[in-house]
Amino acid sequence: MDEVFKALADPTRRSLLDELFRSDGQSLTQLEARLPMSRFGVMKHLKQLEEAGLVVTRRRGREKLHFLNPVPIRLVHDRWVSKYAEPWAAGLSGLKQELERPMEKVFEIYIKTTPERLWDAITDPEVRARYNFGAGAHSDWSPGARVELRVDEPELLLGEGEILEADPPRRLVHTMLAHFSPEAEAEGTSRVTWEIEPVGDSCRLVLTHDEMREGAHDQLYGGWPMILSGLKTWLESGELLTTPGSLMYT
Repeated sequence: MDEVFKALADPTRRSLLDELFRSDGQSLTQLEARLPMSRFGVMKHLKQLEEAGLVVTRRRGREKLHFLNPVPIRLVHDRWVSKYAEPWAAGLSGLKQELERPMEKVFEIYIKTTPERLWDAITDPEVRARYNFGAGAHSDWSPGARVELRVDEPELLLGEGEILEADPPRRLVHTMLAHFSPEAEAEGTSRVTWEIEPVGDSCRLVLTHDEMREGAHDQLYGGWPMILSGLKTWLESGELLTTPGSLMYT
């Protein structure tokens, strides 16, 4: 968290985050054109934001695109605010607004665990339900298989899709048709990619939610920061994390 606060302390870096909030997935050239400083200066600030986990990059051909990653901000929120949160508090936090203009959303988090244990936490229905608003993910996790995100008691189907790729414990790709709200369901089918990379005694987890229309309703993807925060808390401490989303479904 020291790196997050250090990164946010600089007004130029906050301006860069504002630009990515306004339009996610921008190149260095696009960001440079919006700030009164040299290309080298913008690169330095972006590097600090990447090191703090507030910005995640993706290669598209020769371009390197930058995406806003709200997960570290969510973790700050959960540390000091979630204890007092009610279901409507998510709207007050302002974090919801960070996810308003997606075509592709990229989330990154570091978790002190093994790739095998992280994979099991994603694919085991009982464990998944502990941090995923009470819903477990049910599938045999083979390409072409059906996946269902559901609560068993009372029986409630929150989402369904198809496994596109499965390479345990490194990569999982599946489609998703949400049923947890009429607004999310109306957005149709999108795609979710989980990528696990071991880093020392920890893992870097990158979750990419894409194939969404421009301006898709934020209920479709806005819960990921809370879900990933809960996943990290469960794997590192064995405790359940109370979030506005988990309160809403209990």
